[in-house]
Amino acid sequence: MRKFNIRKVLDGLTAVSSAASASSAAQQQQAGNRETEIQETLQSEHFQLCKTVRHGFPYQPSALAFDPVQKILAIGTQTGALRLFGRPGVECYCQHDSGAAVIQLQFLINEGALVSALADDTLHLWNLRQKRPAILHSLKFNRERITFCHLPFQSKWLYVGTERGNIHIVNVESFTLSGYVIMWNKAIELSSKSHPGPIVHISDNPMDEGKLLIGFESGTVVLWDLKSKKADYRYTHDEAIHSVAWHHEGKQFICSHSDGTLTIWNVKSPTKPFQTITPHGKQLKDGKKPEPCKPILKVEYKTTRAGEPFIILSGGLSYDTVGRRPCLTVMHGKSTAVLEMDYSIVDFLTLCETPYPNDFQEPYAVVVLLEKDLVLIDLAQNGYPIFENPYPLTIHESPVTCCEYFADCPVDLIPALYSVGARQKRQGYSKKEWPISGGNWGLITQTNYLLFFSLVTLQVLYKLKTAKVFEKSRNKDDRPNTDIVDEDPYAIQIISWCPESRMLCIAGVSAHVIIYRFSKQEVTTEIIPMLEVRLLYEINDMESPDGEQVPPLPTPGTGSNPQSIVPQSHPSTSSSSSDGLRDNVPCLKVKNSPLKQSPGYQIELVIQLVWVSGEPPQQITSLAVNSAYGLVVFGNCNGIAMVDYLQKTVLLNLGTIELYGSNDPYRREPRSPRKSRQPSGAGLCDINEGTTVPEDRCKSPTSGSGSPNNSDDDQKMNNFIEKGTKKTKPKNHMVLNTLKPCILPLFLINTDLFSDVKDNSFSRSRSSSVTSIDKESREAISALHFGETFTRKNDTSPSPCLWVGTTLGTVLVIVLNLPPGGEQRLLQPVIVSPSGTILRLKGAILRMAFLDTTGSLVPPAHEPWREHNVPEDKDEKDKSKKRRPVSVSPSSSQEISENQYAVICSEKQAKVISLPSQNCIYKQNITETSFVLRGDIVSLSNSICLACFCANGHIMTFSLPSLRPLLDVYYLPLTNMRIARTFCFTNNGQALYLVSPTEIQRLTYSQETCENLQEMLGELFTPVETPEAPNRGFFKGLFGGGAQSLDREELFGESAAGKASRSLAQHIPGPGGIEGVKGAASGVVGELARARLALDERGQKLGELEEKTAAMLYSADSFSKHAHEMMLKYKDKKWYQF
Repeated sequence: MRKFNIRKVLDGLTAVSSAASASSAAQQQQAGNRETEIQETLQSEHFQLCKTVRHGFPYQPSALAFDPVQKILAIGTQTGALRLFGRPGVECYCQHDSGAAVIQLQFLINEGALVSALADDTLHLWNLRQKRPAILHSLKFNRERITFCHLPFQSKWLYVGTERGNIHIVNVESFTLSGYVIMWNKAIELSSKSHPGPIVHISDNPMDEGKLLIGFESGTVVLWDLKSKKADYRYTHDEAIHSVAWHHEGKQFICSHSDGTLTIWNVKSPTKPFQTITPHGKQLKDGKKPEPCKPILKVEYKTTRAGEPFIILSGGLSYDTVGRRPCLTVMHGKSTAVLEMDYSIVDFLTLCETPYPNDFQEPYAVVVLLEKDLVLIDLAQNGYPIFENPYPLTIHESPVTCCEYFADCPVDLIPALYSVGARQKRQGYSKKEWPISGGNWGLITQTNYLLFFSLVTLQVLYKLKTAKVFEKSRNKDDRPNTDIVDEDPYAIQIISWCPESRMLCIAGVSAHVIIYRFSKQEVTTEIIPMLEVRLLYEINDMESPDGEQVPPLPTPGTGSNPQSIVPQSHPSTSSSSSDGLRDNVPCLKVKNSPLKQSPGYQIELVIQLVWVSGEPPQQITSLAVNSAYGLVVFGNCNGIAMVDYLQKTVLLNLGTIELYGSNDPYRREPRSPRKSRQPSGAGLCDINEGTTVPEDRCKSPTSGSGSPNNSDDDQKMNNFIEKGTKKTKPKNHMVLNTLKPCILPLFLINTDLFSDVKDNSFSRSRSSSVTSIDKESREAISALHFGETFTRKNDTSPSPCLWVGTTLGTVLVIVLNLPPGGEQRLLQPVIVSPSGTILRLKGAILRMAFLDTTGSLVPPAHEPWREHNVPEDKDEKDKSKKRRPVSVSPSSSQEISENQYAVICSEKQAKVISLPSQNCIYKQNITETSFVLRGDIVSLSNSICLACFCANGHIMTFSLPSLRPLLDVYYLPLTNMRIARTFCFTNNGQALYLVSPTEIQRLTYSQETCENLQEMLGELFTPVETPEAPNRGFFKGLFGGGAQSLDREELFGESAAGKASRSLAQHIPGPGGIEGVKGAASGVVGELARARLALDERGQKLGELEEKTAAMLYSADSFSKHAHEMMLKYKDKKWYQF
């Protein structure tokens, strides 16, 4: 029999179809217009794209600052980002355009402004008095590198230290340089023969603003007199200095050094330190010097009225503490507390009761910025407990692998999750309120804005550890079932969740599926229900069209019994086949001991794919659960399996090829078993991209050939086993978060499965070309959707079914025949049969949905949630027998029976199919040069649309059912797999993705939300009176013992100091002025509010001017009167009479 090249045939067909696509699309659209008259309300003006808020922990933090009056915390990062935190729910994200690392932050305390110093030697002044902070001024240093900045309280002059050891002074009002410069050579003079190094510290004496303490890296400290422009004292030490801190009385200061020591100096005794402390050094006998320790990176010296001062430091551990975690040390009197941290300490700040440096500080908390966490320690309670962090900063507790975003959840769902999640919280937190309490929430009073109030908040509700059902391997030798991934075998890849019934299903990388049911009762499961499924198929090479055909699947008339599809179950008693290959063994071992399950999500069933003839199971590529039908279905590159989780049985277990029956366009046939293995490709299992994977590990769904299978019918069909098993201490978690009150996102989090290096490449299982024989041979299941619709052309009424989409762009329909509800549902089998319906699109199928005759979305049927762990009374049992699946379609059942529309989105195009006629009434080619990563059918403004995110960075929306383009905006390029895995759309014009390994970026594509976003955001700055300065006391005021003030304007102003060199720094006006505020403003309400505020300010100024004018007029009149009286008095007197 002669073979021919099917590739050329398919290429020819593709060319012909593309040439005829324009005319056919026009004809189809005309036919569609005749068939439907749905009024579409969405127009292009309803869409606008903008970022809303960012949640999570700031990625790669580098700087920290706190405003003690406004109670606002600022964190800068190595990527130039700025995160501002107020009270829970008030936070803000800003970004420096240059992307340079933030090295230091300084608040203008209680002024609503912030100065940031960047690694590219620029200073920026941020205006925090607007909801979206903006840069007012920038100053770029050209010849010197910035190393340290200091802004005294209630001063407008910023001291800037440089790498050369010089100090420049900047006016923060005009952001210009003063001519006053402190040169390093004048500061040290002859005290050192070499350059003292960069400036590491600048601060003024708390009791004398005219004395500036300058710390050089080499170990030299200089007390500089600003008025006389010379050094009063110079303090030298052999070890390098990392930080310096004053005692509030201004008579002592403390330095931290690179050898793990602290030196306390008396200001007037520069020859040697008053005291030297080695907090973690071993004290040797005979008075010898303690052993050197690691550097103390920072120290703070805080005093109290009632007791000993606090000395708080980071670092300084002895070198023999190998493997010890980073520590923060709190020394208070004779007690020393060492507080271990989970991550490296980036910076810390002590929160004090007063902003004045010359008063008793009264510290009450310490903010510790860690590499991946933010910790607040309560200094006022014994044991130094930490505060419970109210911010959603733990999203990255283990790396995120998958995100799903759910809106319009049932009203009772969030309280239910909150109630079970509250029991998971740790004990032992501080009983005090969170001390970072600045700002105000955005207040929305209009009823049409209430929906949007939830768009700026995020709260962690509940955490689920999915790995506790499995046994944990003690060591590498105790792993006979070799996981199909090298790293965490419990990583979660896909989820399917029904918010109405609260049924949850997850698929993991070890080819396992876990079904969870929500319960408010604690239960102990004696034996965990488990099914093992053999799902491994291969195909022969391409044959000519007249070759042998695969026998068709049983039709409803010939084989509607599940036994005709599902083989008899048998236990897997051996882990290897007769030829020594691993066989019938799952990748993970379920616990076989009783498992205590807390209230919340509890395990209903564990399903695992098993090894077959030495080949590992392929990773799962699609997953769906339906609570009304009691079914879960999943697929991979080998085939599809459907499980009845109520009866704990496998209903369907077929290779992808066998779903086609005799309608397979590629004429593929099952292949005989093959012993050799081919290297794995890069498909959905490229979670481990960048790592070396053995050949028998992760297999690609679209590349490489399949694994062997026995030719017997019994082994050809996948076997399953119902088996009891059990736990391991998990690494991966699933976290539920809420976006108060109506939007509920679900984030799936897993352990260290990804690294930054791995995120830099992008590879995905996709099959855009129908001419690729390799991809034809590995057709994977890419989309699954349960629905109640027309399955065949001649159907007169809708029926339950499953729509299956593949990576080759094929959609197949499987009919579900469900038994009656109640007890009969548990006794009678679910009958599964093919419908023969096959639809085709270009590119892998991503999403499917159904519309009714009015164009409204028809959601899958679902069951309302009920508590399964509480025995039902007789009335409830009667109700459950009568209970039928719920479908919340807005149309009536009569309208459903008239007509429906199937919306199918693939990587390349979208189609709307009329049902039951199966005519394509609308088609839209979404992209030719790229491919769609995520497509969702979402609701917006009481209508629905198709939203797509493409790999080329474009976000597009299309109307439904006409698929008319409404929005096409270039948003961001696809730079790593993280964005591809986590980008998702939801209703009400919302979307999100993981912008960094620790942060979630939320955005909106709704014009209405964009217009009102300004009003939704919280206020960072609130008017607060500055606390009164400390009382100097009678004797201090009499004898001059109080704080000495300094007229800095007289010293640093242009009249006294002259102008600075223009080449030293360049001033750059920022967009945060009046024009910037107007440009950044959005919404009529915001414009009116600003106009009203401007009028109020103008009226106030005019009123003040009028009062001053009246006062001047009165003063003039009074002077004139007195002058006239004087003239009359001395008018007639002679000179000698005066």
